[in-house]
Amino acid sequence: MQRRDFVKAILAATAAAPAALAQQQAVPAATPPPPPTAPGPVPWMRGLMEAKQLPIGLLVADSLARPDARYLSDRQFATLRHLCEIFQPSSKGYPGALEAGTPEFLDFLISASPADRQHSFQSGLDRLDSEAQQHFSTAFASTSPQQADQLIRPWLRTWMSDHPPAEPYENFINLIHHDIRTATENSQAWSDAAHRAGKQTPNVDLYWYATDPDLHREGHSLPQIQNHAKA
Repeated sequence: MQRRDFVKAILAATAAAPAALAQQQAVPAATPPPPPTAPGPVPWMRGLMEAKQLPIGLLVADSLARPDARYLSDRQFATLRHLCEIFQPSSKGYPGALEAGTPEFLDFLISASPADRQHSFQSGLDRLDSEAQQHFSTAFASTSPQQADQLIRPWLRTWMSDHPPAEPYENFINLIHHDIRTATENSQAWSDAAHRAGKQTPNVDLYWYATDPDLHREGHSLPQIQNHAKA
């Protein structure tokens, strides 16, 4: 009986050994995690290594944008320039409206004005040119001083700043007359002439800028884009 029990124990141990070995092989030992890898390129960097650098060249400013861009049409602006020449010519060492850049400034001012003022100026300039065509068979910009006087003088009135003429075209003629003179006399060219004549305190900027000035310039901290009242 003892020998028989011994043989049974040997046989049981022999059969259990492969099963235990298989069980050990089924559960693998824990392995360390792989080392982190560097992240791939972000979307906006993909393909940069393959991109070829473009040659660097010079760009001419005039080929990118019009340096003479205006709000008014060519015909309206020509009419405005002739009005400036008539209403404010140069005199006694002071510049006229053309020398002061008044047409360019008023074009800028009108472009930034309310819609009703824009319409008043555009329709007024169109009508003035149309009347020149009607009476003299030529554009207003080509009329002589005498011809222009015949078209303008009947509409000029004496008026107060808070009571402008009520009739739209009459209001335009008188308003543009006032604006041309005011813009010219508040220009840098006029201020420089006053300095030369000793009639204005030096180094006091009493004039407008058609564009934003250099903010680093001494005495300026904010852009000036409108007329400044004279002292």
